[in-house]
Amino acid sequence: MIDILLADDQAEVRGAFRLILEAQPDMRVVAEAGDGAAAVALARRHRPDVVLADIRMPVLDGLAVTRALAGPGVADPLRVVVVTTFDLDEYVDAALRDGACGFLLKRSGPALLVEAVRAAVAGDALISPQVTVRLLRRLAHRPTTTTRVPAAPLTPREIEIARRVADGGTNAEIAADLHLAPGTVKNHIAAIQRKLDVRNRVGIATWAWDNHRPPP
Repeated sequence: MIDILLADDQAEVRGAFRLILEAQPDMRVVAEAGDGAAAVALARRHRPDVVLADIRMPVLDGLAVTRALAGPGVADPLRVVVVTTFDLDEYVDAALRDGACGFLLKRSGPALLVEAVRAAVAGDALISPQVTVRLLRRLAHRPTTTTRVPAAPLTPREIEIARRVADGGTNAEIAADLHLAPGTVKNHIAAIQRKLDVRNRVGIATWAWDNHRPPP
């Protein structure tokens, strides 16, 4: 079973999410929180597979929850997917920088909510399509930088995988394209993150755009 914690200050939203998720035979909601501080405490107590966190909550907002559970320096991070009404670039940037493994708009619908949970468990990062398109456009139009030097050189295979991550490929899609096992792709991505000192796939994509950008 995939254990899920719901953090949202609106009880009706938590109830709707619970109905959607528990309709799946392998998902269950193990705890609910109406504010960020309760979410952090319950997450540390229950150690769910995925935390779904709204951004605007009392006491601690969803970005603070993400930092506390998945941010830099967290010894045993949890998988946090931010689910919000607010489609703002600064929220997307902060959430992904602080360790979120997904950013979902509430209007994205039930199917994408379920897919985001499954992606997080599989080691992928799902971002709402509306946000992804804008994010990739921003990366594509950034001036090329060379400030991030890998701790160790990436292998040709790792560079290939990094470029496919930048193209929006999931682990399963990359595995199928390169005739690899999904677990092998997951291991490569973990190695790339260590070498680049980034916490998620967006960090990999940024590096790939900056250093291995396809010709115009």
